[in-house]
Amino acid sequence: MLEVLHHLLEIVVEYAIFMFEIVGVLILIWAGIKGIYNFLKKDPQTGLKLAEGMAMALQFKLGGEILRTVVIREVSEILLVGGIIVLRIALTILIHWEIKNSKNEH
Repeated sequence: MLEVLHHLLEIVVEYAIFMFEIVGVLILIWAGIKGIYNFLKKDPQTGLKLAEGMAMALQFKLGGEILRTVVIREVSEILLVGGIIVLRIALTILIHWEIKNSKNEH
C-alpha cells in the first residue's frame, strides 16, 4: 500500500513540475514577445517590463525545482537540484534588483 501511495505521489509531483515549468516557459515567451513589441515602439519601460516578465517566469521555474526535491532519491540529485535552485534564486534576486533600480530611475 505504501509503495502505491509513493508511486502516486511521484506521478502527481512529476505532472505538477511539468505544469509549473510549462507555465514558466510560456510566461517567458510572452514577456519576450511583448519586449520585442515594446522595443520596436521605443517604449522607455521596455527593460522594466521584460525584467518583470522574466522574474515571474523564474518564480514558476523555481516552484518546479522545489517540487522536484520531493522525489529525490540520491545525494547527487540533491546537489544538482540544490545548485539549480541557488542559481535561479540568484537570478531572481538580480532581476528584482534591476527592477527596483529601473523603477527608481523613472
